[in-house]
Amino acid sequence: MIRKTLNTVALSAALCLSALPSQALETVVYQLDWLPGGDKAPVYVAQQKGFFKELGLEVKIAQGKGSTDAITKIAAGHADVGRSDIVALLAAKASNTIPVTGVMNVFSEAPYAFFTVKGRGVESIQDLAEKTVASSPFTSSNLFFPYVVTKNGLEESGIRHVKANPGSLAPMLLHGRTDAITSWVTDTVTIQTEAEKIGLQVNIFPWYGAGLNIYSSSVIANDQFLKDRPDVAKRFLQALKKGMIYTWQHPEEAGEMVHQVVPEVDPVVAANTIMSIRQLVHNPSSEAHGLGNFEKNKLAETWRLIALAQDIDPAKLDPESAISRDFVEAN
Repeated sequence: MIRKTLNTVALSAALCLSALPSQALETVVYQLDWLPGGDKAPVYVAQQKGFFKELGLEVKIAQGKGSTDAITKIAAGHADVGRSDIVALLAAKASNTIPVTGVMNVFSEAPYAFFTVKGRGVESIQDLAEKTVASSPFTSSNLFFPYVVTKNGLEESGIRHVKANPGSLAPMLLHGRTDAITSWVTDTVTIQTEAEKIGLQVNIFPWYGAGLNIYSSSVIANDQFLKDRPDVAKRFLQALKKGMIYTWQHPEEAGEMVHQVVPEVDPVVAANTIMSIRQLVHNPSSEAHGLGNFEKNKLAETWRLIALAQDIDPAKLDPESAISRDFVEAN
């Protein structure tokens, strides 16, 4: 009778324990700065591999319409954290009080590049003299165009710089309506694929190899979120950083994970994009100062060139005030 009673008690206790809800996950809203793709893979990888869940987080991902859009939504509290070009954040904070802070770097090299068609007379940046270069009117690369061309021994006045719809840039280049285009390195796979369809090959001249030493795409966060939930912010960035590492260790799997969440993203294109932009993430700068970390001198140079490009008094902003190193573990 005693044994039967004990067995009954044990069974009842087990049933009660199994009926208890698991500890609730804390929700974090993550704002993209553009459409999903290979360059946005780390957050999808961290989500699909369970890195967020392991640290007690449920992450909701929202699509974006550019860095300014992402900054605006995060500042308004519609998202807790997200991606943005640090160039846009520093410029915005120089002229306005914005409750958003940079907390982790993603692209520690400038993502811009000149693209030309091989065999058409532009085989180096110096060959752009007296040529036509097309770019989107909205891209932040326009800010640094004068600096890059003069840094490479050219006169800006000697280059015809025209603006065109972003969707028409690659066709313009491939069909000979411009000698070169400026675009992000993240567009490499798309441009190369279109070129190969008509039997062409392209040259790519990244600006990080042409003297533009700046930070770019970064993780930013709402100041109130950082103040009220610092531990959540640290756990989120820990999981995201793990996703970054996994993404470039396993690009094909990472591309497939983006596709699983966003079916319209081609997994092969996503994987190829991840591989094509490896140098933006894993490079001498990130190796020397740690993946995701903002190095003081490079951040200062980033701000110096932004101020120079936009004719802003550099004294209007201390770039150190725009970022925080309190939420990412040192490598």
